[in-house]
Amino acid sequence: MFRYQKTKRYLGLIADDSKKLGAQELIELGAQNVETDYRCVYFDANPADLYRIAYCNRLFSRIVAPLHRFDCHHDNILYQRAKQMHWDKILTTEKTFAIYANVGNSNIRHSKFAAQRLKDAIVDYFKEKQGIRPSVDTEDPDIWINLHINKNKATINFDVVGQAGHRRGYRGSSGDAPMRETLAAALVRESGWDGDTPLYDFMCGSGTLVTEAMMSYCRIPARYKQEKFGFQHLPDFNPDLWENVKRESDAEMRPLEPNLIFASDMSMDAVNDTLDNTSELPFGDRIEVKKSRFQDLEPINNATILSNPPYGVRLETGTNDPGEFMKEIGDFLKQKCTGTTAWLYIGSTSLVKRVGLRPSCRIPINNGGIDGRLIRLDMYSGTLNP
Repeated sequence: MFRYQKTKRYLGLIADDSKKLGAQELIELGAQNVETDYRCVYFDANPADLYRIAYCNRLFSRIVAPLHRFDCHHDNILYQRAKQMHWDKILTTEKTFAIYANVGNSNIRHSKFAAQRLKDAIVDYFKEKQGIRPSVDTEDPDIWINLHINKNKATINFDVVGQAGHRRGYRGSSGDAPMRETLAAALVRESGWDGDTPLYDFMCGSGTLVTEAMMSYCRIPARYKQEKFGFQHLPDFNPDLWENVKRESDAEMRPLEPNLIFASDMSMDAVNDTLDNTSELPFGDRIEVKKSRFQDLEPINNATILSNPPYGVRLETGTNDPGEFMKEIGDFLKQKCTGTTAWLYIGSTSLVKRVGLRPSCRIPINNGGIDGRLIRLDMYSGTLNP
């Protein structure tokens, strides 16, 4: 019996900046005894709740089921303990597998080396037992195995989703520097937007923010387009229970109200990307998308703006001075956005001041090593929020 079968305890891997949001999401999806830790959130779940979490969660990069946990101060200990596990309960030589590792605060310092040692243990287990070995497929394996080492404690986990969290399946066109879906979902959740006001993204790129906002409002499961899941390979998988969970989750979907979500971009390629991506999901054709510079848009009043402006680290802004570009955004908000709350994710802290408006809050959110800030700007009626 594997560890998760005894404890009913699982963990979700997530960016440190989003741990609190992730814990809230898990509770909403039925998790119990939720506890945050280094780049992850632990939780208890029965099989139905686990399937629902795997199918519906928007924020986690991975959801995993612990198979084995042990003290691990050396790579030889990792190899020996892993080799003693009953791998033939979840893996056969006909299936492919891959490993990803997260390592921190431990004697083993390199995640790739740790993953290699675990791979060696699995391969040697099958070679000694059956004389042949399963194959590794790092692109599209049947099974993903996770190794999590923190403070010299190793946990070998089984990925119950089977794909990285940002791979929703709707994004075929991405343009330059696309935002990850998990980050976009976190920004939507941080903004608190729930459909009470129209939502605008005036620099939409490939449309990830508006698509994630629509999926949240319409209650479309994050894995709506995914056909195969890792948990289907677990020894205690219940197909009838899974079909019931999926049916109930899909029944919660609701249509997008007209005139609720708007997207625009100065690039026709970006507009086409957005249209392509939103068309992959139910109600996506109800997002209003058009080509326009934000400076040329009609006033956006009494609404919510959620946008990720391009900045020097990510993309060329089209001006010699990215700070001047940010000032143009601030001028637009002051002049054309009365009564509107604007949430801007800016990937350079030095550019926040260049907007020329005082944020009512600044939320640190790291994006692939970029120390970004999600700022809130409240454009009150009759004031300029200087």
